[in-house]
Parts: sequence; structure tokens; C-alpha cells
Amino acid sequence: MKLEYFITKRLVTTKNYKSSVSAPIIKIAITAIALGMIMMLIAVATGLGLKYKIRDKISAFSGHVIITNYDSNITDITLKPIDAQIMNSPDIKNITGVKNIQKYASKAGIIRTETSFEGIIYKGVDSLYDLNELKDYVIEGRLPKPSAGMSNEVLLSQYMADRMHFKVGDKVTTYFMKEWGNKVPNVRQFEIVGIYNSALQQFDANIVIGDIRHVQRLNRWQPNEVGGFEVVLNDFDQIQQKGQEFYTNLPSTVDSKTIVDKYSNIFSWIDMFDFNIMVIIIIMVAVASINMIVALLVLILERTQMIGILKAMGANNWTIRKIFLYNATYLIVKGLLYGNIIGLGLLYTQQYFGFIKLDSTSYYVREAPVLIRFTDVFLLNAGVILIAFLVLLIPSYLISKISPVKAIRYD
Repeated sequence: MKLEYFITKRLVTTKNYKSSVSAPIIKIAITAIALGMIMMLIAVATGLGLKYKIRDKISAFSGHVIITNYDSNITDITLKPIDAQIMNSPDIKNITGVKNIQKYASKAGIIRTETSFEGIIYKGVDSLYDLNELKDYVIEGRLPKPSAGMSNEVLLSQYMADRMHFKVGDKVTTYFMKEWGNKVPNVRQFEIVGIYNSALQQFDANIVIGDIRHVQRLNRWQPNEVGGFEVVLNDFDQIQQKGQEFYTNLPSTVDSKTIVDKYSNIFSWIDMFDFNIMVIIIIMVAVASINMIVALLVLILERTQMIGILKAMGANNWTIRKIFLYNATYLIVKGLLYGNIIGLGLLYTQQYFGFIKLDSTSYYVREAPVLIRFTDVFLLNAGVILIAFLVLLIPSYLISKISPVKAIRYD
């Protein structure tokens, strides 16, 4: 073991190979490993960051499981009320993993000014609705505050505010069509207390958030009648399982749908991130492994005489192979060290300063999100070391084919 350590130390010393033929090859191999690690770290951190950011954003505006009447699934407007008491049934209460069940109701309307008008969906929520989930998306003003009486405060999107030239503190006149009697619309005036920007066109284009009691009064519903429920789960990974549990235990006139099903186009797109990340990792590991194989072969050929001397001194093939494998592993670790320092440095810079901007209409976010998990960093590094070490076993087999006599005479 002392012999292996001594020779390995001699091999990996910079002075030893700095002027040798293998020096450029070794530098290229270290650089390839460093660049590969940088690319893998960026791919994993930004891919997962974008995936979780979009997922959490949709969850903030819609919960995880949406419970409505069947006729409400088509238009996102609640046409028929649901008795809130259905959520108090033992079968529903026995469903575990539920963080909160929130009531809401929605109604179509029109915001009109002297110069323009805009169609909206007024989403009414009650005092128990967790609006704090939307706090990160409020860019101006504040969230509507719950009150004992009917509140006229609303949260408007920046998209609509820009189109209608509204700002925080403005009064907006909204018209809601009647479902019965004469067709003279109901008029309501609301005060804009906050402006949000989710970068999701599905919400920004028409959703206005306010008090649910306006919808109940406009539709002549009873206080216990609501448009639907949003179920917030403790664990997003259980969304399909819990969605099925709610569907099974609800009355036949009521439907439950997960946000994965409702916004299937978005979730199908972000599910592709996992495949893309895996492809990048495979390519980078393959490139790094090929470079290390070439570097190891050059080292073996350059040290042919040394191999012959060691064999003449009684060293077996595996002992000599381990010397070169230790040397190659040292170079891999060195490349990974540079790659981690640069890669994590870039990711933390993006996380805190957000210098890389994205088109929100295509990516649903305004800047590239980053999710740095040390578990992912550790697994990437450990995986690269393990795979590269196993791959290098193949070229190291060349050592067993070297004859001591010919090697000593090799020049």
C-alpha cells in the first residue's frame, strides 16, 4: 500500500507531468469534467427550479384538487351551487394528507371604463381562504383583508391593470349579467388594493379575486352554498391518489379534478424537464468518461517503462492497475472540485440576483428559477466518480498485456 501511495503521489504531482506528453491530455480531461459538472448542476438546478416554481404557482391559485359541479368544469364559472356541508361527511374528513379545504365561487363579469372594457372572472373567496399563498406574486399594494361585512376590496392582475390603466386605490365598475328576470346587469364597484403578476396567462388574463359574498348575493345563493372547493395537500406527490379518493367519496353530481388534469398541457410540458435533465447528465458523463479513458491510456503508454520495472520487482497487474486508477480518480476529483465551485457560484448568483431573464409568455416565469439541493449535488458528484472509475477499469486492463522485458527496453 505504501508503494501504491508513493507512486500515485509521484504520478499526480504537477511537476511530474507538467512538461510531459500527457500534460495537454490531462488538462483537457480535467476541463471536460469541470465543464460537464457545471452543465449538470445548471441543468438539474434550473430544470427542477422551473418545474417546482410553475407547480407551486398553479397550486397557489387553484389548490391541488378542485371540487365543482360537473357543469362548472367547462367554463371555470360556477353555474350551480354546492352545499358546503358535503365536505363535513365522515368519508371526506377521513381523507388524510389534507392541509386545507377552501371555499370559492366564480362569476363572469365585465370591467368597464369610459374608453374600454375587459371581460373578467370574479373569484370570490371567504375569510378562511389562505390568500398568503399569493403574497409572492403581489407586486404592488396588498392582499384583500377579510372583514365582518361584505368587502369591496379586490386583487387585480398587472395584465388587466395595464390594459385598463388602473392602479392601486382606483375604483372599478363591474357589470354582472343576471341569470333570471330582466337582463339589466347588476353593477358593483370595487376598490383595487393590490396588483398581482403570476406570469400565467390562464390567471392573469381574467381572474379578479374578492369577497365570495358578492357572488352569493348576485346569484341569490344561501350562505352555505358555494361554487366549489380547492383542496390543498401536504404533499404534492400524492395529488393523483388524493384526487381519486375525493372523487370516490363525493356525491355523483360533484366532480373532483386535480390541477395536473386541469392544466395538463402545462404539466405535460414541465414533465419533459426530467427527461431533458437525464439526457444532459448522460451526455456529460459520457464525455467526461471518454476524456478520462483517453487520458489514462496516454498515461499508461507514457509510463510503460515504469510498469515494466514494477512488474520486474514483483508487483502484480492489479496493484499496478490500482496505481493508475487512483491517479485517474484524483484527476476526476480535481475536475469535479473546479466544476462545483464554478457551477454552484453561478447558480447562487442567479438565485440571489436573477440576472438571467425569461419570456414569461413561454416559460411562465420572469427569471430563471434555481433549486439547489445538496442531495442532488452529492449524488451527481458521487455518480460521476463511481461511473468514471468503473469505466476506467476497461483501459487499465491494458497493463496486464505489457511484458516486463519489452517494457523496460521500451523507449
